[in-house]
Amino acid sequence: IQEAAKAIKENKTLEITKTSGKIGVSHPKYQAYETAIGKRDFVDDIHFEGLLYAALKFSDYPKAKVIKIDIRKASELKGVHRIFTAKDIPGEKKVGLILQDWSVMINEGETTHFIGDVIAGVVAESDEIARQAIALIKVEYEVYKPVTDVFKAIDGERVHAERPNNFDTSQFTISDADKTLKNTKYTSKGSYQTQRIEHAFLEKEAAIAKPDKKGGIKLFSQSQGVYEDRRQVAMILGIPEEKVRVTLVPNGGGFGGKEDLSVQGHTALFSYLLQKPVKLTLTREESIRLHPKRHPVFMDMEIGADEKGKLTALKLRAVGDTGAYASVGMKVLERVAGHASGGYFIPVIDIEAKTVYTNNIPNGAMRGFGANQVAFALESCIDDICKQAGFDRWQFRYDNALIDGLSTSTGQKLQGVGIRACLEAVKDDFYQAKHAGLACAIKNSGVGNGMIDESKVIIEIVSENLIRLHHGWTEMGQGVHNMALQTLCEETGLKPEIIEVLVDTEAQIKTGMTTSSRATALVGLAVINAAKSLKEDLKQKTLAELTGKTYKGAYTCDWTTKPGTKVEEQITHYSYGYAAQVCILDDKGNIAKMIAAHDAGKIMNPMLFEGQIEGGVHMGLGYALTEDLPMKDGYLVHDKMRKLSVLRAHETPEIVVKGVEVKDPIGPYGAKGIGEIGLVPTAAAVANAFYQFDGVKRYKLPLLAANSPI
Repeated sequence: IQEAAKAIKENKTLEITKTSGKIGVSHPKYQAYETAIGKRDFVDDIHFEGLLYAALKFSDYPKAKVIKIDIRKASELKGVHRIFTAKDIPGEKKVGLILQDWSVMINEGETTHFIGDVIAGVVAESDEIARQAIALIKVEYEVYKPVTDVFKAIDGERVHAERPNNFDTSQFTISDADKTLKNTKYTSKGSYQTQRIEHAFLEKEAAIAKPDKKGGIKLFSQSQGVYEDRRQVAMILGIPEEKVRVTLVPNGGGFGGKEDLSVQGHTALFSYLLQKPVKLTLTREESIRLHPKRHPVFMDMEIGADEKGKLTALKLRAVGDTGAYASVGMKVLERVAGHASGGYFIPVIDIEAKTVYTNNIPNGAMRGFGANQVAFALESCIDDICKQAGFDRWQFRYDNALIDGLSTSTGQKLQGVGIRACLEAVKDDFYQAKHAGLACAIKNSGVGNGMIDESKVIIEIVSENLIRLHHGWTEMGQGVHNMALQTLCEETGLKPEIIEVLVDTEAQIKTGMTTSSRATALVGLAVINAAKSLKEDLKQKTLAELTGKTYKGAYTCDWTTKPGTKVEEQITHYSYGYAAQVCILDDKGNIAKMIAAHDAGKIMNPMLFEGQIEGGVHMGLGYALTEDLPMKDGYLVHDKMRKLSVLRAHETPEIVVKGVEVKDPIGPYGAKGIGEIGLVPTAAAVANAFYQFDGVKRYKLPLLAANSPI
């Protein structure tokens, strides 16, 4: 960015390092230069002739019956084109990624579920006028007491009349944990609690929609899944999916927070009904109020080890506050359950993880997706057992680490396991440090659990100087465009500078949400599939001769199984990533250095790999130490970015990244997903470092709010 700014100031062109673009090369981030100098428009930068602006009226109460919505004064404001309420929705009134439970707008006579529920929308000549009109909308409520305590909610008054608050439970057992723990030499038992936090992505939610000439709508979106946008927008409008076109606009950060529909549905609705282009951009406060956060999870965990230092059993009872709407909450708690044994073989398992509605802000996908919450509990218990028995902390983890052929807590036998290799990579750093905390991690790739993971691509030969590579995954900084481009270069020998990467539903190559650290593997395998025919054709013809030809490729994983189901072989996910991290403290108890060893299977792009892990560790440190988004009685205690306590650059310690390559049997070139695992063991490593420093065991995050030595 500094180099780009200098080039702009001096009116010069920045020289970009050229590479072969092949796998294993630090090829520059796709369109990084254009982004840095402002040539790639984000949604809010885009303008169309006749563009109108929208704003939303949010609920004043977390739980209240809407008696009357008075829009008279707002309608009279000069510059207002129209005010919309739930009565104007021609199609479905509720949407959702898994359960169709999220109200697009709350109608008169209906009850709000949280403070981010939308009551009405205004479209006007300017954003300023739209917001002035929103302030003039008067809503009469019958206010109720919200359900905000997750434990009281389990058997309490229903948030949604149609289903119980504890609407999903992940549960599975292997043998008898209670009996095994009772007869085990050493046990550690504790109640652990993690907090709600905000994603804090730089770009706020925004969307633009404009009608087409065929009775459909075109949507410009920054979401994590353009095909999910298309599906849900079509539901709201009551039209076929084919009439909704969604184009991915550069995304300014997501981390899971842009999976659920936020403003896309409202923007498309307003534009469709007005037959005019409409833009809707949230303020930072509205963004924090609306989109799902990281789940607060409450965990009662007990583990055991014998006198030889072998783990014998694990019992977990977890409860997750998923807030007002399901989002992907049941899948987050499913991951809590499925990752409970972490990177270790524990032969006896008893796990139950409950997903519970409350009237708090919804909680859904966020980087780590449940694995980091349970890692904090597990790794804390392991250090406790090591202290009780005098076991060496590194050796205990190494001896109990998963290896090929051993199984996770779900019963899945793994191949290509890199836990021991990661531990070996941090061994010297751990033993040389005076005060050090150690933690390991495992993180799935792919949604799995019986759901289908699929990816499709199209390689379009436009000319000898332009190849368009179409796929369905969202680039939000993690480098998926690079993975697609570099795989194509590797397979065909084509030059990267002639390849353009596009994501648009017009290509009709449906994929799922960009989530679960799966995009590298799935897009890579699909590109390899598509490139086979192109590679053969290039042996006989030039690109000029192939102009106009397209090559399609796909990859589908449809063989995973849901934990707890009776199957011959349990395969919860097609792939996993592995890690070991060391947190080193100075003599005052401050974090001096983080060592992060991560098994990527095959490091596709060393520069991007290092950046991903550094960013993950930074996010993990904030989660461990300072970040929190507290709520009281269904309201946010604060809604300002500056109050989130995200660690700043000068507060971040030195981060040393060590790449490990233990090939995955499925991934392209043996690659594994690393988008999330960078922060999975971090909080646990920090908590264990503090425990070693002062002997005080921590049970609650963030640590600086829970008697930390700092």
